[in-house]
Amino acid sequence: MAHGGNVIAEFTADHRELEEIFARIEAQPVDHPQRRVLANRLTAELVRHSVAEEMHLYPAVREHVRDGEGLADKELAEHVKIERLLRDLEELHVHDPRFNDIVAKLRLEVASHVREEEKELFPKLAASCSPEKLDELGRLARHAKQTLTRPHPTVPDIPPAHELLVPGAGLVDRVRDLVHGRRTTD
Repeated sequence: MAHGGNVIAEFTADHRELEEIFARIEAQPVDHPQRRVLANRLTAELVRHSVAEEMHLYPAVREHVRDGEGLADKELAEHVKIERLLRDLEELHVHDPRFNDIVAKLRLEVASHVREEEKELFPKLAASCSPEKLDELGRLARHAKQTLTRPHPTVPDIPPAHELLVPGAGLVDRVRDLVHGRRTTD
């Protein structure tokens, strides 16, 4: 599914992309270093997606959807669980047996979150907002995600991708800082 269009199409495309990254991780041999590269990409994509949802989707749900406060709060709580798993994963080497366990737990959490959004939240938002509002939210979400250029493993010296590799805060925090426009280095 291609990116673009309204907010629902945009985030649904993200969901398919995340599923593909999980599949690519699982297709690699258990201890293969490519699993770490893919896990880092997964982390960056999940954080970009989450931040865009937090900035644009959930405020719209709160404003437009009946009982949107509770629905948005539930989704945000799921983001916390997912980010906790991402932080645990970022410290592990592919040879650590916990690496595979956390990837599996992460996939289950993300799959559950995606199902809830696509079966409950998206239909309610579509019924509550005009097509113009959904298109506007889609543009805002794309802009938020584009704030961080997708990191490419062969060009770590090109900003902002190189900032993902600086020491200090973990990958989750660095991606969040970049998406929000906060500098992680001096």
